[in-house]
Amino acid sequence: MQRYARAAGIAMLLSIIFGALGEAYIPGRIIVGSDAAATAANVLQHPALFRAGFAAYLVEGICDAALCVLFYILLRPVSRGVALLSAFFGIASMAVYAVAESFYFAPTLILRDAPYLASFSIEQRDTLALLSFKMFSTIASLFLALYGVASMLRGYLIARSGYLPKAIGLLLVIGGAGFFLQSVAFVLAPQYNSPILLLPMAVAGIPLTGWLLIKGLDTSRVPSV
Repeated sequence: MQRYARAAGIAMLLSIIFGALGEAYIPGRIIVGSDAAATAANVLQHPALFRAGFAAYLVEGICDAALCVLFYILLRPVSRGVALLSAFFGIASMAVYAVAESFYFAPTLILRDAPYLASFSIEQRDTLALLSFKMFSTIASLFLALYGVASMLRGYLIARSGYLPKAIGLLLVIGGAGFFLQSVAFVLAPQYNSPILLLPMAVAGIPLTGWLLIKGLDTSRVPSV
């Protein structure tokens, strides 16, 4: 079990690093608010940076898929059914986010100089590219609840396990609830939608990553399955 804990720690670390690059830093360098022309210019002038944003997501996505399996293995001694449910929610959230990321990549088709785009003016293509980026962020926000539920279930199992810190499990439950509430606010009460709701996940994810990498499991307290 200890090797699975270390593998989960490595996957979480890579997911955090590449997620920050692919979801926040690089899109922030490319997308310019509501300025379609400036956004399109960034895509065309910095193609390597733009594509690196998607490549970073691919690394994050691979790590997140692995984490669904690794956390199932680590937490099934507590409750096989709840651990499996968490894994399914995790896979579903990753799949939906992959759809969102497809809209991030779509401007490579919209902005290319191709004959089939001749019926669109440059301004129209710039606007479509920005709209595609807006679709990317909107779809991601709509379905954060799936990842939130997966995280709350993982946190519940960690808190109950006895072989991982209860405090980290409770923090993960709070972090997952923040993701869930972000989606609820985005759909039902946009005036209360705030990125602050996502911060508790960092408070939980960073110590969990460090614990898995450095301490791992208290194997003497892991029940047989």
